[in-house]
Amino acid sequence: MGSIPFHYVDLRTFCYATEDEKRVADALRAFLPEEFEVDRVVNTGHHGDRIVVLSARVERADDVRHVLSRLSDLAEWDQVLAELDERVDDNNSLFLRLDKQAAFKGRAELGPGITFRAKVEAYPAKREKAVENARRTFEELAEEAAESAGETA
Repeated sequence: MGSIPFHYVDLRTFCYATEDEKRVADALRAFLPEEFEVDRVVNTGHHGDRIVVLSARVERADDVRHVLSRLSDLAEWDQVLAELDERVDDNNSLFLRLDKQAAFKGRAELGPGITFRAKVEAYPAKREKAVENARRTFEELAEEAAESAGETA
């Protein structure tokens, strides 16, 4: 993978009272470099239940590469690329929702549970340029995933 056109990546998930916090943290850590710090904030839900917010901001280029490499086995690349215009907002932030249960099992899948937000580099800072940069990077990831799937098949 060439240069990374992301300033940072934020990952966030909620751990509800019915969930095991260690397992939820492990699901989040599935995308993070080893020994990466996860922030933990305890909140109270509308009905008085405990909700723990687990999050991490990845800023170093090598760490962002690691997060993206964990996404490379995403089976839904065609869907992500087709929806890229809707996934990048006017602030050049790209959003994905990743399946928390699949992440716990070590897989990257679209689904509920983990919010992935990446600030896309764009010069000039226009949404169209951000979409173009994200598309180029994600196409590279999709190609790498296809190549590695071909090697293992």
